[in-house]
Amino acid sequence: MTPVLAAAGGGPKRALILPGGGMRVAYQAGALHALFEAGLRFDHADGTSGGSMNLAMLFSGLSTQEMMANWRTLDPKNFIGLLPLDDYLRPADMPALGSADGVVNKVFPHLGIDISTINAATGMAGTFNLCNFSTKTLETISHPAIGLDHLVAGISLPIFMPAVEKNGMYYTDAVWIKNANLLGAVERGADEIWLVWVVGNTPKFYDGAFRQYVHMIEMASNGALFLELQQIAALNARIAAGETVAQRTRPVILHVIRPEYPLPLDPDYVLGRIDGATLIALGYNDAKAYLARLNPAGLALTPEVTKMSEEKPGLSFREVMSGGFAMGETDPGAGLLQGQSGGTVLALHATVMIQDFDRFLADPNHAGTLAGSIDYAPFGGVITGYGGVFNLFNPSGEPGLKLMVYELAFEYQEKTYYLAGQKEVRDSSVFDMWHQTTTLYTRLHQGTDKTGPIIGAGTLSLGVTELIAMLGTVQVSGVDGPVAKAKIIGQFGSFFMGELWETYKPQLNL
Repeated sequence: MTPVLAAAGGGPKRALILPGGGMRVAYQAGALHALFEAGLRFDHADGTSGGSMNLAMLFSGLSTQEMMANWRTLDPKNFIGLLPLDDYLRPADMPALGSADGVVNKVFPHLGIDISTINAATGMAGTFNLCNFSTKTLETISHPAIGLDHLVAGISLPIFMPAVEKNGMYYTDAVWIKNANLLGAVERGADEIWLVWVVGNTPKFYDGAFRQYVHMIEMASNGALFLELQQIAALNARIAAGETVAQRTRPVILHVIRPEYPLPLDPDYVLGRIDGATLIALGYNDAKAYLARLNPAGLALTPEVTKMSEEKPGLSFREVMSGGFAMGETDPGAGLLQGQSGGTVLALHATVMIQDFDRFLADPNHAGTLAGSIDYAPFGGVITGYGGVFNLFNPSGEPGLKLMVYELAFEYQEKTYYLAGQKEVRDSSVFDMWHQTTTLYTRLHQGTDKTGPIIGAGTLSLGVTELIAMLGTVQVSGVDGPVAKAKIIGQFGSFFMGELWETYKPQLNL
């Protein structure tokens, strides 16, 4: 078995680096799919901490589509494993807060990780990083030698999971020593390093024991990475001066895919405040954006490569709309009827993110961002999209009409499509409000935006059940404490209802 991202020979030697970041590494699956679609292939792939699970999936023979599907359907609560009751009765002597049982018996099987297939993989080198706690050193295990105990140790963070004893040594997650083994890739002759980074890097220091535990991981991970970048920069400087270093005459090029804002933490994932599908969509979108602006010379080898925008007060929610849809139609109403009669339904799974709430309110177009996917059987099911657009009560240019805009690009069979949908809120009867705010008129365009020819249309809607589910996904970011979060939700509700009032007020003769 050869991993789908393995190089076929020729071209620059590329290394794929998959660091950890907790359950947030579902983001990496979306990024890997974008790299696969772009034709990028790798001679070597390296995994640390949570990233080792994605590496294990690749070397277990999964396609990037299968990786995304497995993360999308994984119940994050399966990561939770309990210790024997006696351990909890002796809290001072507990080996950890939980066990590896959930990981071994539920998570790894669901993700499709198979040790024997990993060991037998050919055509690509894979390396997994562990911390040998007994010697306080990094140990790198090649894929033919990796075992289940290694994989478990590689994600065993102190406090949360016990260390793994093997051959008289104790092994844990390597994140405290190194979360991205770039120098290992350089030693293997990599010309290009592709790093998919998910650990946060913003200036703000948060209160709270858990957030500060995460900050320690951020400091260790980024600090070790920056040291390696300095060493690679020094190597490149010697090569630029005409020196041949370890038979290398070309500088090492670095590419980094990362989120613009820090990703939500594991408790948010477990509690349903974010889901795997959203993390996948964010990774896919960010990788597509990076590839679109790709500089072949790569990035400067400085700490800015992982720097993220500081969180501002913001809000997000997840929304699922579905309805009859038909190819060959240009009118959403006709597409609805034809789709209903033919049994073809399109669903839009959208996560709307307002990263800067004050800016959103001040913007006359009230723009946020949208990450998500479409589910359409004639196109093979779920397809993750990118370049999403969201506007709430966007002026239409037509008196008495405001639009709620949902747009998403996606690719299918090497062609690009653009789904453009809008809810039309008009100054009509107040009894039309429910229909207008829950009905999305959609048109499918060929190409990268809605200027392309219309090749399909339909009408999607949000039912009562879906609305209740959506309300349960509303989350506030960038502020601490229930009072501050309630204030943001209240402001959003006031804005939403205020816009509706301005729209329907003329019909009430007030």
